[in-house]
Amino acid sequence: MRISSINIPDNKHLSVALTAVYGVGRARAAKVLNQLEIDPTRTAVTLSTEEEANIRNLLEAYTLEGNLRREVAQNIKRLKDIGSYRGGRHSRNLPVRGQRTKTNSRTQRGNKRSTMGSGRVKVSKT
Repeated sequence: MRISSINIPDNKHLSVALTAVYGVGRARAAKVLNQLEIDPTRTAVTLSTEEEANIRNLLEAYTLEGNLRREVAQNIKRLKDIGSYRGGRHSRNLPVRGQRTKTNSRTQRGNKRSTMGSGRVKVSKT
């Protein structure tokens, strides 16, 4: 099964497998499956072609994959261009939403700043 040029995994439950598409999370997948009255524990292999087409049609009403990525990138670029605080945080690869940076945010900043311990020089006992 393919949606927006993405292969949906065959061996996972539909509620999880649909999240392979960028822009479809667990909540949206469950909402679509409930609308079509399809059991979320079924797999993509067990769907009929009609059910696949119905899922595809409902999901294509949303902004997904390339269009959504482009929209998010344009929003970030707009924040940088107008010189907002959030735009500056994006451009410096720092957390944008108010998280602390003294001890956390290793994934955003990278692990280049390693911890120093107490900062005291250890004296060898001789």
